[in-house]
Amino acid sequence: MSAPRSIPISRPSFSDEEWQAVRETLESGWIIQGPRVKAFEEAFARRHRVQHAVAASSGTTALHLALQALDVGPGDEVIVPAFTWVATANAVLYAGATPVFVDVCEGTYNIDCAQIPAALNSRTRAVIPVHLFGLCADMRSLGSVVPAEVRVIEDAACAAGAACHGTPAGAQGHVACFSFHPRKSITTGEGGMILTADPAVARRIRQLRNHGLREAEPGALPPPRTQLAEVDVLGFNYRLTDVQAAIGLVQLAKLDQFIVERAEWACWYARELADIPWLRMPDRPDHYDHAWQSFVVVVAEDAPLLRDDLMARLQEKGIATRPGTHAIPELAYYRARFGFRRDQFPVASRLLARSMAIPLHNRMTPDDYRYVVEALHAF
Repeated sequence: MSAPRSIPISRPSFSDEEWQAVRETLESGWIIQGPRVKAFEEAFARRHRVQHAVAASSGTTALHLALQALDVGPGDEVIVPAFTWVATANAVLYAGATPVFVDVCEGTYNIDCAQIPAALNSRTRAVIPVHLFGLCADMRSLGSVVPAEVRVIEDAACAAGAACHGTPAGAQGHVACFSFHPRKSITTGEGGMILTADPAVARRIRQLRNHGLREAEPGALPPPRTQLAEVDVLGFNYRLTDVQAAIGLVQLAKLDQFIVERAEWACWYARELADIPWLRMPDRPDHYDHAWQSFVVVVAEDAPLLRDDLMARLQEKGIATRPGTHAIPELAYYRARFGFRRDQFPVASRLLARSMAIPLHNRMTPDDYRYVVEALHAF
């Protein structure tokens, strides 16, 4: 009897190159933040055409560092899309500021820029557009409605390698934050990266991520010294390790090929599933280079099964799925703290109930993709 089929929602794509990179790092004896972190930062900055990159321990800590470096804090408000992973809003709370939610667009799942002006006021210090599932937010429209004094922090957690009108994700705001969680296109296990064109912001982020220590040459091996480095700000231990950076360097070299493969299969999914009337495909706007971190569909009200029942039936067939992401204002903590109603952000609410990510990753075979499509057609 053949083994039951099992297709995970995501799976990192590693080879002997990552193993060798880790081995070389371990054998070097330098495994904490050091020369490989610096090399990873420089390579990531070049790929996204931004001058400065600072590695962090996660995408969440990257967001926290960005907010801290921009002096966002108590009394300030930060505009956040209502449909995104909870970390986007949590980081605002870590900084002591208040998240102000704006609903999203039905087809792209990204922040609805037309609703931003109503959320602006004298306390607004920043807006965090999220490039959800690998598709850049509408940064041109956002730029036309956000005042110059309001900082734009790209949450590009899902968007390594993505672009909009030829400009890479990470080069469209004042600061940008990426994640290398295993569900992302490239991974270091956990890890994050911050990009900025502002050298002063980059220096401040480097200091904040390392306990507030003032270091002469970030990423370099420290020289012998008789005095400990000075601390003149409250910092954090948000460093990436050289072991993780070694993996990241190998993964980054594969990023473009990973995206090409994902894009080909995303187009195939859209074509092969187009005849299912109760399954809406994600929008793919012109002049956007989608990174396809996830392929997220929406199950219509007239579907033969409720979204959750459909997910359960697919799991029985060995096909893993996930709801798209959070409608943050509907999470218990945010409802209790801020008094949000469940229907306050209607698009985010609908997407919470009906969105479904189906498997799309670089370890899938053509037979795996065919099996997913056949299973959906069977309903």
